[in-house]
Amino acid sequence: MRSPVTGIIVLLLLLIAAIVGYSALFTVQQTEQALVVRFGRPVDIVTDPGLHFKVPFTDTVIPVDKRILDLENPSQEVIASDQKRLVVDAFARYRIKDALKFYQSVGSIQAANLQLTTLLNAALRRVLGEVTFIQVVRDEREALMGRIRDQLDREADGYGIQVVDVRIRRADLPEQNSQAVYQRMQTERQREAAEFRAQGGQKAQEIRASADRDAIVIVAEARSQAERTRGEGDAERNRLFAEAYGKDPDFFAFYRSMSAYENGLKGADTRFLLTPDSDFFRFFGSPAGKAAAPTAQGTTGAASAAQAAPTAAKP
Repeated sequence: MRSPVTGIIVLLLLLIAAIVGYSALFTVQQTEQALVVRFGRPVDIVTDPGLHFKVPFTDTVIPVDKRILDLENPSQEVIASDQKRLVVDAFARYRIKDALKFYQSVGSIQAANLQLTTLLNAALRRVLGEVTFIQVVRDEREALMGRIRDQLDREADGYGIQVVDVRIRRADLPEQNSQAVYQRMQTERQREAAEFRAQGGQKAQEIRASADRDAIVIVAEARSQAERTRGEGDAERNRLFAEAYGKDPDFFAFYRSMSAYENGLKGADTRFLLTPDSDFFRFFGSPAGKAAAPTAQGTTGAASAAQAAPTAAKP
């Protein structure tokens, strides 16, 4: 029969073996590497993920992240080579390439971030202080970020850190300078707009003057052509009249007298103070237009007409 003391001892031994076995094993994740330290002295670096062994109760495992880490840098004021002040907002990406050197130099990611922030600010001032404002914001921004990354990577190598990338998120003038630049740009744009308006007004005036000149020339030419055509028509009319007059002078005289009667006796208010034997009324006395021989009766009629003329002239 087994003694109860033996069972207890066996249980204790199993418990001790489990504790020893548990303390001798450790797991490395895929996103990290492990530094094995024995009494404060590093003895091994494990980079392969999985289950690994260590000396129980003496070795300590320090996990070190091997992913790409972020370093957010607060905005810094930098003076460019042309004495322009810039507010630069930058960030960096880095990873731990030597866990032993990292542990011996900084010890933790928080301490590494503080150290890298100081180094990044110094690199920004050195590189951006050698170039102008225009080169930073427009011309050589990509090349400048590469230079800053290279300088920061060389300085961070002593801490077991590899700098993967450095980016300038924003590089602007300070607020007061930005307002002054904005006002200057606005004034420049207003000056250019006024110049363009003046040029447009001048061009419009030139076009308007040219159009007015062309209109005057066209109207003058049209009037000249009209006068020339009217003159040619009048000449043709006179020629036809002269030709008609030469063929039948009596009919031509009769026609002109009829036209004169028609034009002179228009309207209800027409008044003529003429003697009946005047040449104007010669076709009233004779169809041939010949004046009749004067008689006593005709003389009496003329006298009567002369006496009646003052009365007819009254309205």
